Amino acid sequence: MTNTALPSRILGQSGLSLTAIGLGAMNISGFYGPSTEEEAFALFDKAAELGIDHLDTSNVYGMGHSEEVIGRYLASRGPIFRIATKAGICSDPKTGGRFYDNSRGHLTASLEASLARLGLEAVDLFYVHRREAARPIEEVTESLAELKASGRTKAVGFSEISPASLDRAMAVHLVDAVQSEYSLATRAPELGLVQACERHAVALVAFSPVGRGFLTDTPPDMARVEGSAFLRSNPRFHEPNFAYNLASSDRFRQLAADFEAPAASLAIAWLLSRSETVIPIPGTRSPRHLEEAARGATMRLGAEDLARIEEALPPGWAHGDRYSETQWHGPERFA
Repeated sequence: MTNTALPSRILGQSGLSLTAIGLGAMNISGFYGPSTEEEAFALFDKAAELGIDHLDTSNVYGMGHSEEVIGRYLASRGPIFRIATKAGICSDPKTGGRFYDNSRGHLTASLEASLARLGLEAVDLFYVHRREAARPIEEVTESLAELKASGRTKAVGFSEISPASLDRAMAVHLVDAVQSEYSLATRAPELGLVQACERHAVALVAFSPVGRGFLTDTPPDMARVEGSAFLRSNPRFHEPNFAYNLASSDRFRQLAADFEAPAASLAIAWLLSRSETVIPIPGTRSPRHLEEAARGATMRLGAEDLARIEEALPPGWAHGDRYSETQWHGPERFA
């Protein structure tokens, strides 16, 4: 295992060069607990200090709050980050229920609103956050191609789609990135999505790369679980799964200690070793935790290192599905 400078990777076929690790900005909108703007600015300052050059957000993170905070940060610090955002998830004002709209009009209006909140003329990457099942992905891809041609985004992508859907989209227009949950705790992308991204030269942007905290030195406790509506509903955080997952991931924490590295660093290093297409975007509110994750992008793991990781956390070790039935509404299941 060796350490080098923070590397870069190319975003699909867009030609855009990004650091091999980015920062997910969902957490600054209160998804896992309260966060202040001052804390968000300190986090972004740490990202810049570490050399991280791209942020990932969405119009639904805090219902625009994440984008607004990023916009105010960029206004005060300058255009120091590449920005990715998303649209397509909608909330019914009468019921509060979630639905999806991938129509050209909705995506266009959403991107325009995001640009206003961010204070930008164009974003670097614009995703369809969740697919509208009844609308052919070919039609949606044409809409993304039009937005790219308009200059309002430099690259386009989809979040949580299947390999088969990516194949169909690529037949219409170049897709630059697919975002999916991917980590030592969630390895489903290895059953087709990694291969499809490699085949099409598409970036695989990996969210939750430290397993929602299980792959860190400070895994969630029950108080943190109870403080998050998402974690309270997630099968991996229900007992007895939660206790089993903490016990299983203890093996990984011990292994990281043997490597003299934080567990999050080792988790990121493992993920980057899987494919040159992979770009992790850990989300955190802690500058220290971000620094630990970024360190993983500088680590190089040998065959023996990877074998030891696989022995500690073999495929399928995690207890419980990665989503509840309600949380599975939207992402495409393919394996």
